[in-house]
Amino acid sequence: MPERFKVSKADEDADPYPIDENATGKLLNDINDPCDNTLNEQCNEKSNIDANLYLYDDELETRPHVSTFISSLANYENTIPSATDQDSKTAAPSARMGTLIGVFLPCIQNIFGVILFIRLTWVVGTAGAVCGFLIVLTCCCVTMLTAISMSAIATNGVVPAGGSYFMISRSLGPEFGGAVGMLFYTGTTLAAAMYIVGAVEIVLTYMAPWASIFGDFTKDPDAMYNNFRVYGTLLLLIMGLIVFLGVKFVNKFAAVALACVIFSIIAVYIGIFDNINGNEKLYMCVLGKRLLKDIPIDNCTKSDSLLSDIFCDENGCDEYYTNNNVSKVKGIKGLASGVFYENVLPSFLEKGQLIAYGKNTVDIENMAPSTYNQIIADITTSFTLLIGIFFPSVTGIMAGSNRSGDLADAQKSIPIGTICAILTTSTVYLSSVILFAGTVDNLLLRDKFGQSIGGKLVVANIAWPNQWVILIGSFLSTLGAGLQSLTGAPRLLQAIAKDEIIPFLSPFAVSSKRGEPTRALLLTIVICQCGILLGNVDLLAPLLSMFFLMCYGFVNLACAVQTLLRTPNWRPRFKFYHWGLSLVGLTLCISIMFMTSWYFALVAMGMAIVIYKYIEYRGAEKEWGDGIRGMALTAARYSLLRLEEGPPHTKNWRPQILVLSKFNENSMPKYRKIFSFATQLKAGKGLTICVSVIQGDHHKITNRAVDAKAALRKLMDDEKVKGFCDVLVSSDIAEGLSSVIQTIGLGGMKPNTVIIGWPYSWKKDGSESWKTFIQTVRTVAACHMALLVPKGINFYPESNHKIGGNIDIWWIVHDGGLLMLLPFLLKQHRTWRNCKLRIFTVAQMEDNSIQMKKDLKTFLYHLRIEADVEVVEMMNSDISEYTYERTLMMEQRNEMLRELRLNKKENSKIVQTIVDHHHDVTKTSSKVRFADPTVNIEEKHENEADGDEKVKTREAEVDTLETKMENGSTLNMVEKGQSEDEKPEKHIMGGTNRPDEVNVRRMHTAIKLNEVIVNKSQDAQLVIMNLPGPPRESKIDRETNYMEFLEVLTEGLEKVLMVRGGGREVITIYS
Repeated sequence: MPERFKVSKADEDADPYPIDENATGKLLNDINDPCDNTLNEQCNEKSNIDANLYLYDDELETRPHVSTFISSLANYENTIPSATDQDSKTAAPSARMGTLIGVFLPCIQNIFGVILFIRLTWVVGTAGAVCGFLIVLTCCCVTMLTAISMSAIATNGVVPAGGSYFMISRSLGPEFGGAVGMLFYTGTTLAAAMYIVGAVEIVLTYMAPWASIFGDFTKDPDAMYNNFRVYGTLLLLIMGLIVFLGVKFVNKFAAVALACVIFSIIAVYIGIFDNINGNEKLYMCVLGKRLLKDIPIDNCTKSDSLLSDIFCDENGCDEYYTNNNVSKVKGIKGLASGVFYENVLPSFLEKGQLIAYGKNTVDIENMAPSTYNQIIADITTSFTLLIGIFFPSVTGIMAGSNRSGDLADAQKSIPIGTICAILTTSTVYLSSVILFAGTVDNLLLRDKFGQSIGGKLVVANIAWPNQWVILIGSFLSTLGAGLQSLTGAPRLLQAIAKDEIIPFLSPFAVSSKRGEPTRALLLTIVICQCGILLGNVDLLAPLLSMFFLMCYGFVNLACAVQTLLRTPNWRPRFKFYHWGLSLVGLTLCISIMFMTSWYFALVAMGMAIVIYKYIEYRGAEKEWGDGIRGMALTAARYSLLRLEEGPPHTKNWRPQILVLSKFNENSMPKYRKIFSFATQLKAGKGLTICVSVIQGDHHKITNRAVDAKAALRKLMDDEKVKGFCDVLVSSDIAEGLSSVIQTIGLGGMKPNTVIIGWPYSWKKDGSESWKTFIQTVRTVAACHMALLVPKGINFYPESNHKIGGNIDIWWIVHDGGLLMLLPFLLKQHRTWRNCKLRIFTVAQMEDNSIQMKKDLKTFLYHLRIEADVEVVEMMNSDISEYTYERTLMMEQRNEMLRELRLNKKENSKIVQTIVDHHHDVTKTSSKVRFADPTVNIEEKHENEADGDEKVKTREAEVDTLETKMENGSTLNMVEKGQSEDEKPEKHIMGGTNRPDEVNVRRMHTAIKLNEVIVNKSQDAQLVIMNLPGPPRESKIDRETNYMEFLEVLTEGLEKVLMVRGGGREVITIYS
């Protein structure tokens, strides 16, 4: 758990269970037993004390009493450590703050900023009273809607410090939280840069213009911006040093800055009404309709040589100067003058145009070779650009939520304090727009740097009693806001780093010996310096707006998502919210971003996307109960209900795979490559569920089941199987598998294809794996699911290998087209992509093989599957002597087992001995003998060597048993009391009993097909064939015969995939 999450005890009273362990989140079953085993008397006393709750005495050993649990949460504290001074003494516990001190005033301080003093008059003059009012109203609506959403989130439980980062990360998940947290951090850092540049602008432009080191910046904008860069860098270093050394000073200076802001605003209001009839001390010099700069008011006449020297040279005077008169215009006309009507309409200009009354081209376009002393527009202005420049003036609404840990009642104070602060600041801004438009002349409002009145700040000249109140107050408040940003941004970065969701930020989680985030402070200073190098508030403000708009947009999104999902945990105390308002706020944020600056918007969104994807792929997994997971659950529920409306169409059929895996003695999946095959079949897409069944009692082997599931999940991850896994504990393996096949899945996402491994050990001593296999085949068929049985699985290729060759499909019977679809799906994976498809089918005696081949090619053409086609004719239907012998040996083995009534172990030994002896005598070994792939080859050779000494003995036993088998049938009938007439009719052939005709025919089919398949597909990379259906009767001899038929059918083939369809069409020729 990150270090920033701290928990304090509610009290120190003795308690039967440690409070610390409950509060810090330990598992309840990890709490030590409070009673020592040797102190039985004390335990009895405890039981006597809790006599009223004695029924729950056993529960209290692992689960705390309610009083214990509640007391552990009484003083729960979960905040980012505040900035502290190492040298200061440990402060006594401070009283919890109320709404006014804890929320309202901090929000006021953070919302009112440098834009109010140095840009609001210019925004009003450029946009006009109407558009200016709409600009301010739009920005205030964004913050109000965001505040409503934030209040709902903030009152839905404890919100530690971190502001929007914490709320979004816990509401929308670590990916969104990390992305927005970094945007919030970047925005806060750039806000510090804007405050520093604004403070430098106030000093150099209005307080000490003589301090310029790059010449007269009033005539060269580049010189002004270079001054801002140099002095801004020096001021940043000083402020960074103060934050590093004097945190105590920063915290105390905040109160001073707040007082300066409030007093400055009051001074402006008083000055407006004090100058209701205008100010006779402030005049501008106007040529025609153009505003002039750096002209003393006493020299504002054509008769004065100053103007003629400026506009005239040896070639003559400027045409505009010649055709227009020079006049003195009062800059502050007062509310009673009616100047408001002149400031109603906007006056947007292109860069380089002149500031003048009206929109006449003659007045605003400069046709002369020089601008002379006329004031020009330094940037191109528009309604949307002004929104971006003004928007930072309304940010700072998160100040209250950041201090939730210090509030007496955060659930009450945050909504009331934040909304009241926004209403207050919005009222100030909106009223200022109206009052500025009704007091100040249009030309002076549009004079951004006050060059027409001698480089004075317009707002400062309105204020009462004089301009220095505003200049000093705005400078100190700007410094205070910058210090707060430089103090808060590193702690926010450290909080994100401690959450461990962005790995590359881990170095910034470290604190210094004094507990300060020194590394994060250094990074913040570097980023802030990059912002200062822009050197222009008008460039910084729109960029800064992007990051805050992104944060506010995600706050609205978080509230809307939580409300629409109706999660049980969404129970805000603040009731005056609605998802519609949140969506309107989100829409406004996105719209303003792109209206203001689409390229800055793309930069901010690109940054958020990059961080989101980085956290998604590289970040630590966090489970915070976020709304995105809830949204995924809701979407999944909706989709599942839609899928439940009916079975999927043939065109939409795709294999949803259920892999039945077997565990070995070490609780590891026995056949690893069966998972690789599942991955290749799905080509990395679709649903796969892997399940294993463990025999035993669940409550006794729970830990083993958990470990087995973990091993299964690890193997799935290693083989890149995308899906789910589970382990079922059952008293019977076959019944467990049957339950899994019948119940696995949900709605329309139930598996339709089962992959099960071949039981290689079905002939071994005491093995009943064949019973489980056949029962599983029957269950799959009864559930109308497709079945895939890979044989020789250890020879299958790895998923990271590429192979070439042929995939041979032996199409014997049609069971829905799955036999055609599987190789096509396999070829989608890179492992099988280079293989060619060959389709073989068997012609019967009455079939026209030529026409059959032609029809099959046409069918494949319509299926859009490229494959070579071959029709195999099996003309020789005579049953060979080897078929009779193989069938007879199979039947005699089953009959002998019944007669001798041996135990299972003896049965397996004798049968295996007979079969092995028969194979050695009657037929040579095939190319591949399918043994259990998990058996070590060296051990197998050692066992064979050890068994050489017993060969003679076993051969003698076989001779004896075969002799008994020849005459055993009659003996058995006699023993059962049957007469010779009751015996089935037997014919003698070659000195042996004639086997059952049905078994002979099936064995004949298996042998003949095997001969043809081995002849045609011996070198194929994979042979796919139909899996014959299991016997309908559940008799041991019929079932073992079935397993023998499958063994004969696949002898001599290295990699075989036996397929049995689910009884429905899965492929179609139609589009």
